[in-house]
Amino acid sequence: MRKHNGMRPQDIAILLKIISMNGQHWQLVGLSNSLQISISEISESLNRSQFAGLIDYHKKQINRQNLLEFLEHGVRYVFPQQPGSMVRGIPTAHSHPFMKKTFMSEINYVWPDNKGEVMGLMIEPFYPKQVEGVKEDPKYYKLLSLVDVIRVGKVREVKHAIIELKKNILHESSH
Repeated sequence: MRKHNGMRPQDIAILLKIISMNGQHWQLVGLSNSLQISISEISESLNRSQFAGLIDYHKKQINRQNLLEFLEHGVRYVFPQQPGSMVRGIPTAHSHPFMKKTFMSEINYVWPDNKGEVMGLMIEPFYPKQVEGVKEDPKYYKLLSLVDVIRVGKVREVKHAIIELKKNILHESSH
C-alpha cells in the first residue's frame, strides 16, 4: 500500500456524496459523472479515506461515526476557510436555505457560480466542479453547506450544523 499523504478537500465531498445516496449501490463511474471528478481521482480519494478509517476496507461502506468525528473536530483545521471577496454564487454555510430558517445574517456566503442568483462572500468549494455536483442533489448540497458552517460559522451555528449532520450521517434513510 502507498504512503498516505493526507486528506484532500475533494475526499470530504466524495464521502458526503456517497452518504447522500441513502445506501444505494454505487459505482466509480456513477460517482465520477455526478461529481464531475475523474474516476482515477475518485479511486485515489477512496484509497486515502480507507487508509484514514473513513470508509471500510472494500471502499463501499462509510465509517459514519469516524467521518462525523472528523467533520466535527477536524475539518475546520485541516481545510480552514476565510470568506473571500463578494461574488455571485450559490448560498452555502449559514446562507443555505435550511440554515436561513434558523439564523439570520446580512451577509451571504456563496460558492462562486456565474449563474448564481445570490451575491455574497466567496467560500472556496472543496473541489472545482462542486457547484455542478450539488445542483442535482439537494441532500448533497445540504451536507456540504453544513460542513461549511463548521468551517466558517459562529459557535451557535456550528452546534446547530453538527446536530443536523448527525441526523443526516448517522441515520442513513433521513433527508
